[in-house]
Amino acid sequence: MKYLLLNSLLLLCACTSSYKGLQKAPGDAACVGRFRPQYEGTVIYNTQVDVLNNHFSGLLLFKKMEDSSMRIVFTNEMGFKFFDFGFDADGGFTKYYVTPKMDRKAVVKTLRKDFEMLLMPYDFSRAEVLQRDGQQYVKVKLDKGAVYYITAANCRELIKVQNGSRRKPVVDLWMKAYREGIPDSLDIIHQKFKFNISSQRVIK
Repeated sequence: MKYLLLNSLLLLCACTSSYKGLQKAPGDAACVGRFRPQYEGTVIYNTQVDVLNNHFSGLLLFKKMEDSSMRIVFTNEMGFKFFDFGFDADGGFTKYYVTPKMDRKAVVKTLRKDFEMLLMPYDFSRAEVLQRDGQQYVKVKLDKGAVYYITAANCRELIKVQNGSRRKPVVDLWMKAYREGIPDSLDIIHQKFKFNISSQRVIK
């Protein structure tokens, strides 16, 4: 009997959605656009990346190009590239280079989605405004799952960005300590497997 009860409780927990209780709310989804990083020229972060059993450290560079595309490059201090990606203004993506240790389809796909969450290229006119426990959730539907921009009431402060499946979070992204429209720190944590990124802006 105890075994059956325990199994029932585990099944109930597994079926419970982390997004249960979210309710539609009035508000302008486009308000989260104020948290889009205003990268101009080249912005550099000291960065640590832990992916599977590999650890990488170096400099993460965001460079806005003349055609308004964004180039994101991760190198070590000696200039050796770990990856080099391009994000077009119209949503296109280019993989220029990935070191063999990271060049896995799932890793590249994950990095692309992570940086898209950060760069915020979405059409927020199609987003949905929800609320729960005094927090606002701007939900952007993806082909699979959704991205949630979670803010304090009235969109005053960005708490975090979350990519979630139908029932549970998959990735959490924090952009903190904005200075002139640019966050000083970036932290990305994945829930399904070991893949974490921690970055601190280099102020020249």
